[in-house]
Amino acid sequence: MLIALREGFEAALITSIILAYLIRLNRRELTKHVWRGVYLSLALSVLLGVTIWFTYGVLPKGTKVLFEGVAAWVAVIVLTSMIYWMALKGRQLKEEIEKKVSQIMDREALTAFSRSGASTYFIQRRAAVAFTVFSFVVVFREGLETVLFLTPFLLSSVVETLTGAFIGVCVSTILSYLIFKIGLKLNLRRFFYYTSILLTLLAAGLAGYGTHELLEYSESIGLELGWLSANAYTLNIPSDSILHHKGVIGSIFAVMFGYTTQAEWLRVIVHFIYLAAVLPLILYAYSIRRGGSKP
Repeated sequence: MLIALREGFEAALITSIILAYLIRLNRRELTKHVWRGVYLSLALSVLLGVTIWFTYGVLPKGTKVLFEGVAAWVAVIVLTSMIYWMALKGRQLKEEIEKKVSQIMDREALTAFSRSGASTYFIQRRAAVAFTVFSFVVVFREGLETVLFLTPFLLSSVVETLTGAFIGVCVSTILSYLIFKIGLKLNLRRFFYYTSILLTLLAAGLAGYGTHELLEYSESIGLELGWLSANAYTLNIPSDSILHHKGVIGSIFAVMFGYTTQAEWLRVIVHFIYLAAVLPLILYAYSIRRGGSKP
C-alpha cells in the first residue's frame, strides 16, 4: 500500500503540475494531450505487470525461486535510486517540470514563427505529440517503479498485494484532489521525508527476502555457502499464529520491515548492511537539501 501511495501520489503530483502550468499559460486545449499520455502510461504499466505475472506462471519451479530473488533485488536497486533522487532533487521537481513544459512551448512558438506558411494543424499536432510523450514518460516512470516494487509481493501474495495497491492508489488520488482542487495544506517535504524512511526500511526487507530466495536457489542447484546459509535464528512461533510472518499481523511487519520467523545468516547480514549504508545516506541527502535543518 505504501509503495502504491507514494508512487501514485508522485504521478498525480507531476500531472497536476503540468496541467496547472498549462492552464496558467492559457493553453487549456493542450491538457487533453497530457491526459492521453497519462492514460497510455497507466495502460502500459498494467500490461507490464500482467506480462510479468504470466511469465512467472509458466516458469519451472526451481526457476521461479531465482526469478523471485532477482525481482526482489531489481526492486531494491530501483527503489533505492528513486528514494535518493527524490531526496536530492524533489525540491526542484516543480521548477524542472515547468521548465520542460516551457521548452516544449518555446519549440512550438519557434515552429510557428519559422514555418509561418505551414498549416496551423501541423503546429498543433506537433505540440500535441510533444505533451503526450512528455506526460507518458514522466508518469510511466512512476508506473514502472510501482510494478517493479510490487512484483516480489505479487508473486507471494496476489490478493493482499492487489488490495493494498488499489487502496494506495485510491488514497493518493483523493489526497491529490484535496490538495489541488480544495486547497488542503500538506507539508510535502515531511511527506516525502517520512515516506522515504519507511521505503528504505521496506527496501531493506526486500533485500533480505531477495537474498533468502537466492540462497534457496543456490541450495537447489547444489551450491553450498557454509555458515552463511545456516539459520541465524528461529522463532518458536506456530505457522497458524497471527504473529507468524504469514499471519495477519506478522505479514504486515514482514512487508514493512522484512520480519520473518526464520532467517539465514546471509539474509540478516545483507539486511543490516543495507540499513547501515542507505538510511544514513538518505537522511544526509535530505539534510543537504534543507541546509542541515529538519523537515
